Amino acid sequence: MVPVNFLAVLAAAAASFVLGWVWFGPLFGKPWMKAMGISASDIEKSKKEGMGKTMALNAVGTLVMAYVMAHSMVFATTYLNISGVSAGLQGGLWNWLGFMAPVIMGDQLWGGKPWKLFPITAGYYLVSLCLMGVIISLWPAM
Repeated sequence: MVPVNFLAVLAAAAASFVLGWVWFGPLFGKPWMKAMGISASDIEKSKKEGMGKTMALNAVGTLVMAYVMAHSMVFATTYLNISGVSAGLQGGLWNWLGFMAPVIMGDQLWGGKPWKLFPITAGYYLVSLCLMGVIISLWPAM
């Protein structure tokens, strides 16, 4: 059984969730909305219709991602013989490069989404996974 610190997983997921709010809000919200073809009134309509289910499902997905990252970090520290911030950053980078970047690229290629979205979305996941990796790597497994 892989030792996982569930508090670290929860903290990593929470940090990723907060990062998403900042990333797709004040930092890149306007260019993201423009590239997606979403208006401010569309966002307000979504809020009025209730975004609770969407937010809850996103939170579950983020928890799963943090849990898998915790497993990945065990392998990174064991096989690469690194620890701390370096392990977290490398774990985040390799998970992003192997899983997130290709999936997001496929969405651009086959989903007809504009390429302007790629750096915004892929950038978020790169920073998010690195942040999760650092939090998990600095918080010892139980």
